[in-house]
Amino acid sequence: MKITLRHLVPLAVMFLLLLIAMPRNPKLSYEYRKGQPWKYETLIAPFDFPILKSDAQIQEELSRNTAQSIPYYRFSGDVENRNLRQASGIALGGYESLRISLVSSLNSIYEKGIVGDEGIAAVRGDVVPETVYLQRGKRVSTRPVTEVYKLSDARLALLASVSNNNPGINVDSVFRACGVYDLVTPNLVYDRQTSELMQAESHKVVSPTQGFVSAGQLIVSKGEIVTAEIEQMIDSYCKEYESNLGYSSRHPFLFWVGNAILALAVVLLVFLSLRFCGMEVFSDTGRYYYLLMVLTIFSLAAIIVPRVESGLVYMVPFTLCALLLEPFFKDRLIYMVYAAAMLPILWFSESPVVVYTIFLVSGLVSIFSFRLFNKGWKQFLNALITYAVMMVVYMGFRLVDIAGGGMLRISFYLFAAAMLPVAGFPLTYLFERIFNLLSPYRLSELADTSNPLLLELEKKAPGTFQHSLQVMNMADAAAREIGADIQLVRVGALYHDIGKTLNPLCYIENESMLSGDGAPRYHSQLSALQSAQEIIRHVHEGDELAARHHLPKAIRDFITTHHGTTRAGYFYSKFLSEGGDPTDADLFRYPGPRPRTREQVILMLCDSLEAASRTLKDYSAQSLDSFVEKIVAGKEEEGQLLEAEISVKELSQVKEVLKSYLSQMYHERIEYPNRKNKK
Repeated sequence: MKITLRHLVPLAVMFLLLLIAMPRNPKLSYEYRKGQPWKYETLIAPFDFPILKSDAQIQEELSRNTAQSIPYYRFSGDVENRNLRQASGIALGGYESLRISLVSSLNSIYEKGIVGDEGIAAVRGDVVPETVYLQRGKRVSTRPVTEVYKLSDARLALLASVSNNNPGINVDSVFRACGVYDLVTPNLVYDRQTSELMQAESHKVVSPTQGFVSAGQLIVSKGEIVTAEIEQMIDSYCKEYESNLGYSSRHPFLFWVGNAILALAVVLLVFLSLRFCGMEVFSDTGRYYYLLMVLTIFSLAAIIVPRVESGLVYMVPFTLCALLLEPFFKDRLIYMVYAAAMLPILWFSESPVVVYTIFLVSGLVSIFSFRLFNKGWKQFLNALITYAVMMVVYMGFRLVDIAGGGMLRISFYLFAAAMLPVAGFPLTYLFERIFNLLSPYRLSELADTSNPLLLELEKKAPGTFQHSLQVMNMADAAAREIGADIQLVRVGALYHDIGKTLNPLCYIENESMLSGDGAPRYHSQLSALQSAQEIIRHVHEGDELAARHHLPKAIRDFITTHHGTTRAGYFYSKFLSEGGDPTDADLFRYPGPRPRTREQVILMLCDSLEAASRTLKDYSAQSLDSFVEKIVAGKEEEGQLLEAEISVKELSQVKEVLKSYLSQMYHERIEYPNRKNKK
């Protein structure tokens, strides 16, 4: 099979899509874990960067902020001004010396703020706040609740302050007599609406950083155990480098070159997998495009999803990639391309080895178990088996302290990844129509003899139809013996002579059924060359008819290969006996190509044997043995099996099965005596 531009263009498109999707910023390639030694060179900060809080720390602060909501109060200037004016003019009954101290102390108390004896209001439930917002004019400040006076505490503070400045005077008696205590009233007004608004917004007011690392500061030494603090500093350094400084240390062009090499590596692996494990795919445009489409989608998912959220890569149903390929491709090809499609996981996810191993193992197990549990509710059983494999592999990594992350969260992600293929697998029915693919389900439909194309064959060419049924049964027995695709060869046998519906009288098996007794034979008025050309035409016409009815290429290949490049032997011999030129032998040759697969070889042999066996006079075991050997040897001598993927051992097994089949079909029967009518 020659690789042409038609095969390379889809690979180029896949390459460009992967290249465009790859990250624009570099990623530091350090692999480290808390509790393990730092295996790289001593790391010193080359620039200033903030230490980022972990997700757990941020969540803890958010919870604390929500639990400890801060109430909001406003100073009442009217209360302060009124009471201070009254204090300046109040009659003190001969103790005027107390006035200066009274006004000064009262002013200081009002500066701190006074609330009622019930204390500071709780915004959320009955949780006692530790701080309070205080607004004076347009300025807002926070103050510990302990620095705000309750009403009774404010009066005691005023008494203590004035008494200390005026020893020897019974200040309490003077204040009571003159009504000074009435001048101490709450001057803080609770703003419920603003307090609740601040409480609702408090979870947003959390700093993402908790410190700073200066350029030149030691982050971690080689061989040093990575503690939680060191891990946090390394994480912060890597994120700062990747988000802001990645391009400063290298030319952007070099980074694009690196991405291009990685994208090319994926495409090259896919191409080589096809070259060595599935060369026949290149000749089937629909299968080829479908394969590349599926691989591109999941490779893009492996690149893009970790950039959105690192943990979400565990939720991507990579096993669906393998299941979408399973009905249409060989196992060894699926294994190769599946492993290649997931390579970006190793480059762009945070736990590359863990994620890649989980999905590689579970994907291959899923293919195997799907063949046992692929119908109805059993697909859920297959999904549970896949999930169990995922969890066992993940737990293995956790036990050796390689896998991290929240176990509950990752378990949920893996469960979703195992179940999503149940919903996604029915897409194969859509794709097989779009790309004209051939799955076991499509084969079952095509094998139904009520198919319009087969009904037309039965109606117009009944002899050919019966011949096709016989060939189908023979091919079934041979395919079963060597482990070939039984369903495929059965369908191929049913359709291999479909071209004869366009001119059924040209073929001897139909003449006796469709022509009356004594009617001239179709070929009686034709030359040997004309007859041969008419016979040979059914291959090309059958292929065109199959194409018009959108039969998959795998079935059309049976039509074009079942005669290979052999000659129309009967008419060629007649041509020579009539003095024809042997150099014109190619005019009697079928266009081919020669069969390549085991199934195509089986059909060629069964077709020839079934047709030729009708001319036998002797059906003894020895005669049938010689007959089969002669037919197969003739195909080999003509080079019809040179390109076939069938071994000598398998060919020998096929011959033995066909000998046995023919002997059963033409077994000797008891000759019943004629019964005379008694008078």
